[in-house]
Amino acid sequence: MSDLLLSARQYSYTYPGRPEPALAAVDLDVREGEFVLLAGDSGSGKSTLLRAACGLVPHFHGGEVAGTLEVGGMDTRENGPGDLAAVTGTVFQDPESQVIMNSVRAELELPLESRGAGGASAGRAVEECALALGIGDLLDRQTATLSGGELQRTALAAALVTQPRLLLLDEPTSQLDPVAGDELIGLLRRLNEQTGSAVLLAEHRVERCLPAADRVLVIDRARLAFDGTPAEFAEWAVEHAPRLATPAARMFSLAGIRPLPVSVKQARDTLAGREGSGAPSPLETAPVAHAERALRLARVWFEHEEGPRRPALRGASLELWRGEAVALLGRNGAGKSTLLRIAAGPLKPARGQVEAAGDVALLTQTPGDYFLNERVIDELPPAVGMAALAELGIDHVAGADPRDLSGGERQRLALAIVLAGRGIGGGEPPAVIALDEPTRGMGRDQKAWLARLLRTLASRGSAVIAATHDVEFAAELADRCVLLARGQVVADGPAREILSGGLYFATEVARVLGGESGAITADEGARVLAPRPASMAAA
Repeated sequence: MSDLLLSARQYSYTYPGRPEPALAAVDLDVREGEFVLLAGDSGSGKSTLLRAACGLVPHFHGGEVAGTLEVGGMDTRENGPGDLAAVTGTVFQDPESQVIMNSVRAELELPLESRGAGGASAGRAVEECALALGIGDLLDRQTATLSGGELQRTALAAALVTQPRLLLLDEPTSQLDPVAGDELIGLLRRLNEQTGSAVLLAEHRVERCLPAADRVLVIDRARLAFDGTPAEFAEWAVEHAPRLATPAARMFSLAGIRPLPVSVKQARDTLAGREGSGAPSPLETAPVAHAERALRLARVWFEHEEGPRRPALRGASLELWRGEAVALLGRNGAGKSTLLRIAAGPLKPARGQVEAAGDVALLTQTPGDYFLNERVIDELPPAVGMAALAELGIDHVAGADPRDLSGGERQRLALAIVLAGRGIGGGEPPAVIALDEPTRGMGRDQKAWLARLLRTLASRGSAVIAATHDVEFAAELADRCVLLARGQVVADGPAREILSGGLYFATEVARVLGGESGAITADEGARVLAPRPASMAAA
C-alpha cells in the first residue's frame, strides 16, 4: 500500500456563483506519518482544500473543478464523502453543525457502526477516545446541552475514534481554552507518532501548532505560496507575510535577534545565551478613567434546566463602563457564554440583579444561527446593508450564499447582522456590545482589524465585552481582563497584569519574557529586548 495519502495535481476549484477560484493550480502531496500545518489568511482557501479532501467539494457544494485530487488513491471527483470516510476523519470550524446524534456516546459510536465495528472493540474505542479528549464524563450527556468547547471535543472524538489514516482538521482549537487547546495538539502529535496517521491541520493560531508540525503549507489567495519546515516558515513569514508570523518570531525580528524561534522554549534558550539580557523596568499601565456605567451584574446565579445539575454562574458580579473594552477569559464551561446571554437578556438569572444603561447587542459563537437567506446581502437591512458589508470588508461576497463563505467571512457577516445600522454602516452603537468567541476563523490581520473596530465602537460610547480563548486577541483588544472559573469572577484587572506572568492565560511574548517585563505584544516585547526604534532594529 502506498504511503501517499493526498495528492493534488494542478487542482483548482471555484464555488458556484463566485468569479474567482477558491483554489488555483495547487500541487501538493501528504504522506503517512506527516504532521502538516496549513496556514493562511481567512478566505485564502484552507477550508476549501480540506472540504475537497473529504469530498464535500464538489459533491455537496457544487462548483467547477479542474486538475486532480486523490485521497487514499481515490479520485475525489468520482468518490464522495462516504467513500473518502474510509480514509479520512474530518472536523470542521463549526462542530455544532457536524454533531448529529442526541448523546455524546451515540455520536462516538456512529462512525464505528458505519464501518461495521461493534461489541467489545467498539466499546473500548469509545472509552479510550473519550478519556484522551477529556470527555469521559460527557458520554451520557445530551449533545444539545453541551457548551461550544464541549461540542468541539465531541466532534474531534468522533473523528478520531476510528483512527483514520488522514486527519483533516479545520481550526480544531478555536473553541478550546488554552489548556485544552495545548492538550489537543499534544494528543494529535502522539497519535501521529504512534499510529502513523497523517494530520493536515488548518489553524490561524500558528504559535500553538508550529512546534508540533513537521511541515508548514501556506495558501495565499487560492495558491500554494510556501511549503517547508517550521524553521523555514518562521523566516519566510517575517519576510513575506508578517501577519502569519508567530508573536515570538515577530518580536525577535523587530529586535534584530536570530535565529527566529519556533517554540517558547527555543526563544527562551536563545535569550538566555545573550549577553546583557536582563529585562528592564516593567512597562507602565495607564489608568483607565471610568465614565458612565453601562452594565451591572450583581451576585447573579443561574442553573441550566438541562445538562449537569450545577450552577453555571454562582454569585457572579461584574461592572462594565462606557468606553472600555473587556476580554472575558476562562476555561470551557466556566460560564462565559451564560454570563453574556444573561447580560443581553435571552437568559434570566435565578437570583441577582442585571442593570443595563441601554441596549445590549449579543453576537453568539455560532454564526450560522443568524443566516436565513441564500444571499449575503439579503441578511441585512436594505438601507444600510452594503455600507455595513463594506465597513467589515466583505462587500465582495454580497451575492454569495452565506454557507459558502470562509469561517472568518461568516463571522464578520454575523457581526454585520447584529450591528448593521447600530454602529456598523451607520447609526449609534448600543450601550453594550457582547461577543462570544468573535475571532473564530479569523487570521491575525482580521483579528487586529476587529480589535481596532471594537475599540472605535467603545470610543463612541459602548462598553465592549468579548468572551475569548484567544489571549493574543485579548492583548490587542482589552483595557481590562475578567477571568471566570466555575461561574465566579476570580480575577479582574488590567490586561497587562492578567495576560503576563501566567502559564496559560498569558500571551506568547509574556511566556517568553516572563511577567516581570510587562510586555504582552510583539511590539512591546521588541522594545524590551531592544529599546530603540523598531525601524533601526529591522535594518
